Amino acid sequence: MDLPSLVVVLRAALSHAPEERKAAEASLEQLQYTPQHLVRLLQIIVDGNCDMAVRQVASIHFKNFVAKNWSPVDPEEKQKIPETDKSMVRENILGFVTQLPPLLRAQLGESIKTLIVVDYPEQWPNLLHWVTHNLESQDQIFGALYVLRILARKYEFKSEEERIPLYQVVEESFPRLLNIFSKLVQIPNPPIEVADLIKLICKIFWSSIYLEIPKQLFDPNVFNAWMVLFLNLLERPVPVEGQPSDPDARKSWGWWKVKKWIAHILNRLYTRFADLKIQKPESKAFAQMFQKNYAGKILGCHLQLLNAIRTGGYLPDRVINLILQYLTNSVTKNSMYQLMQPQMDIIMFEIIFPLLCFNDNDQMLWDEDPHEYVRKGYDIIEDLYSPRTAAMDFVNELVRKRGKGNLQKFIHFIVGIFMRYDEASIELKPYRQKDGALLAIGTLYDRLKQTDPYKGELERMLVQHVFPEFSSHVGHLRAKAAWVAGQYAHIKFSDKNNFRKAMHCVIAGMRDAELPVRVDSVFALRSFVEACTDLDEIRPILPQLLDEFFKLMSEVENEDLVFTLETIVDRFGEEMAPYALGLCQSLAAAFWRCMASSEADEEAEDTSALAAVGCLRAISTILESISSLPHLYIQIEHTLLPILRKMLTSDGQDVYEEVLEIVSYMTFYSPSISLDMWSLWPLIMEALNDWAIDFFENILVPLDNYVSRGTEHFLTCKDPDYQHSLWKALSSIMADQNMEDSDIVPAPKLIEVFFQNCKGQVDHWVEPYLRLTIDRLRRTEKPYLKSLLLQAIANTLYYNPSLALQKLHTLGVATEIFNLWFVMLQQVKRSGQRANFKREYAKKVCCLGLTSLIGLPASHVPGEALERIFKSTLELLVAYKDQVAESKRQNEAAAEDLDGFDADEEEEEVESDKEMGLDDEDGDGANNFNPESFAEVCERFPPRRFRR
Repeated sequence: MDLPSLVVVLRAALSHAPEERKAAEASLEQLQYTPQHLVRLLQIIVDGNCDMAVRQVASIHFKNFVAKNWSPVDPEEKQKIPETDKSMVRENILGFVTQLPPLLRAQLGESIKTLIVVDYPEQWPNLLHWVTHNLESQDQIFGALYVLRILARKYEFKSEEERIPLYQVVEESFPRLLNIFSKLVQIPNPPIEVADLIKLICKIFWSSIYLEIPKQLFDPNVFNAWMVLFLNLLERPVPVEGQPSDPDARKSWGWWKVKKWIAHILNRLYTRFADLKIQKPESKAFAQMFQKNYAGKILGCHLQLLNAIRTGGYLPDRVINLILQYLTNSVTKNSMYQLMQPQMDIIMFEIIFPLLCFNDNDQMLWDEDPHEYVRKGYDIIEDLYSPRTAAMDFVNELVRKRGKGNLQKFIHFIVGIFMRYDEASIELKPYRQKDGALLAIGTLYDRLKQTDPYKGELERMLVQHVFPEFSSHVGHLRAKAAWVAGQYAHIKFSDKNNFRKAMHCVIAGMRDAELPVRVDSVFALRSFVEACTDLDEIRPILPQLLDEFFKLMSEVENEDLVFTLETIVDRFGEEMAPYALGLCQSLAAAFWRCMASSEADEEAEDTSALAAVGCLRAISTILESISSLPHLYIQIEHTLLPILRKMLTSDGQDVYEEVLEIVSYMTFYSPSISLDMWSLWPLIMEALNDWAIDFFENILVPLDNYVSRGTEHFLTCKDPDYQHSLWKALSSIMADQNMEDSDIVPAPKLIEVFFQNCKGQVDHWVEPYLRLTIDRLRRTEKPYLKSLLLQAIANTLYYNPSLALQKLHTLGVATEIFNLWFVMLQQVKRSGQRANFKREYAKKVCCLGLTSLIGLPASHVPGEALERIFKSTLELLVAYKDQVAESKRQNEAAAEDLDGFDADEEEEEVESDKEMGLDDEDGDGANNFNPESFAEVCERFPPRRFRR
């Protein structure tokens, strides 16, 4: 298709008429693999005479196609872009960077990034020459810097070996880069375009030094030249002219961006080289030089910049945050702390404390967008950039590492705020300072709870200075009072009435007219519920409390809100049964809202995703709490099925573990497994066959439940054929040559489940599973997996000893298998302990497999073999009996606590029979064995305990 025709198609792709738009999209789909298509798209993108909307569509199409097809995921897949087209794109794309407006340049930049990641240096050896050549050209400097930034970023997080190509980039470009940088810094009254160039240089430097300092910079003269320029720009006031008045535009203004990136670089250098003890031998001299010549100078520049806070000047939040990170890291260094010490009062009381106080921006957000106020207050991503969080970190580090004198002085200052607040008339009270003082007290809770004389005064402090603010007419003080009360909920109250008062004030705050107060009250409630020794304090108001939760969950997406709900469910257990359905419905609705927000808003993606995970975990907690009330699972199932059906596909990879946990509860505790729940089996198997092998351990539990609790349906249903789908998955996994031993551990366990639960009904599967198990056994290196595979064989013997033994002979492996089995049974460690089959269950299964052979006719088992079977079985039974006796002597509570216990680890030393739920009362007699399912362990240890 020629250029004009392609332009017509691209314009049609913008049509408001759905049919025309779909036809255009279909045409583009057909055209994309034709020769020269990519080149023509590039021509349209750079054609200044073409309509901007068409150019933008072309740039997006170009970017997406390059990202998907420039390098096939599968090396054996055929190249979809002709090499001639690739070559033409590489030859021309770089020169257009400076010609394009920012919107198109951003799209083209993403494509250049793809090309560099895939092709440099092997397929694009002349790229570096293009960069260095254009760094010398006045009108191409921006394009060269733009491309060099992308090139350097490729190696930002690479290992030392992978960074080797970067060293040539640095060697050839950095001398030119330094020369350009020096000239730009010397320009009097520089325009904003200069800031954009300097910002690119800073980003290039940052990417190049992030993990390792290139050896060229170890030259003191070269490094000093760079540092002089950085410090010059850091301490130089930004131009007044051209600075935006709009706050959002101002913080993104080029010159402030320059300061931000310089602060980034200096922080990184300080983090890397401030501690001589962690330096490699080759970098110690450099670190000493950095500390001696630059660390103190940087600190001085930073303190000078922070003066803006004292004088009412402007400093972007991100710059403040970075500077305070530098100060916080300096607290532990004696030489740096000595430099700060003379100014410590100014730092603490005129810089740090004002940052803790409620401010105009807070008030505006509180009034205009309380939901955003809440989100920012509890967003861990926001914390990374917040001056207030950085100020709190500084205070914590200061009193932790330099508490002598500083803690007393700081608390005296805070008490002074409290006193002035109490003494002032209502119209003159320093409300914002009181807010900052409360934040400081809450921030230092861990230190104050451990330090005399403060720990003895905390209750009185709460009564005098926190409790009154629960009824304040100032909303942010009511919120802060709830938060501080939650911080100190676990202290030992001498007067229990004070604990009750605080808790009831927090609960009352859940009905506050202001959303942030309600949310802070909910979070504080979590601490009170944990600390409460008498649940009767909460029990009477539990229904109203849950009603408030339902309302808040419909308003706010926050994982901490869900954690509070989980805490309540954990404390009240089965008492939550009347509310279980309503809670699950609310959590399911909240989950869908979180997922929608995550997809619609990139900025909220992380927060919403965490909240979505929290919703699923809370649902699991509720399902666990009602485990003795199986009829409730039937009521809840309808609410959860849409989530399970959606999230058991590749759409749910980020929450797959949590979803499998819910399926495990539903398939184990429900009175029976419904057909709707059975409809999830194909989704699970499809995922396991495709992308979910990392979740095999988690998948094991629900699959076990399906087989053991729905055996009849599992065996009789042919559409879908569950037996065949299980075989397909297990045979694929166990036969995979590239699969590590540790990856397939659940496979033999599922084979055991299959034969234990389907006794007498799956004879036709004995030979296929034996063949599969033996093939893998021959390739297995790790003893733990060998033991599991032999246990799977033992289960086939217990299932039908005559048939299984016949198949072993038919396969010609009977002698080989039994010899290996007996050798592994005899192996011991240096300590004398058994090396294999260490758990009670493993011994029991081996006994059952071996003793099942004893009842066979003499012609089936030769006398010599029978003697070995008797000898091994007797030794196993003695060991098993001793182990059972030892288990009984152990503390029962400790034995049933699975924290830190993973029976599936190959080096596991704990010889307990908990995984299969085989109780001690089964006795020593092998013939009394009644194999339980894997899932029955859930009765004592719910599925969530099997986290990877």
